[in-house]
Amino acid sequence: QLQLVESGGGLVQPGGSLRLSCTSAPFTLDYYAIAWFRQAPGKEREGVSSISSRGGTTDYADSVKGRFTISRNTTGNTAYLQMNSLKPEDRAVYYCASQWVGYRDSVRRLEDDYEYWGRGTQVTVSS
Repeated sequence: QLQLVESGGGLVQPGGSLRLSCTSAPFTLDYYAIAWFRQAPGKEREGVSSISSRGGTTDYADSVKGRFTISRNTTGNTAYLQMNSLKPEDRAVYYCASQWVGYRDSVRRLEDDYEYWGRGTQVTVSS
């Protein structure tokens, strides 16, 4: 199975930035769609952003549009989530998820679309 590991979480002040990374093993992510989900205390898991296998299609939750940017290398084993202008409401455990899609270049932000999941990384936004 594909293994995913998130990194880059931590504590930041409101208005600050973090860059999360998702690294795969033992395979590269060349033909995998990638998504970031998050789960805040007392809330349901939310699809934050997704990117297609070739990087041609991205999607964002309304709550993060204009602040977060998802990216990836079309070859290699890493994807990213750049998080700017962070707000206290962004506090959550952030999860990387992936699904093999071959040559298709489309994505959705639905949990059931993704087979492989990382263990999560904590993001805390507090003064």
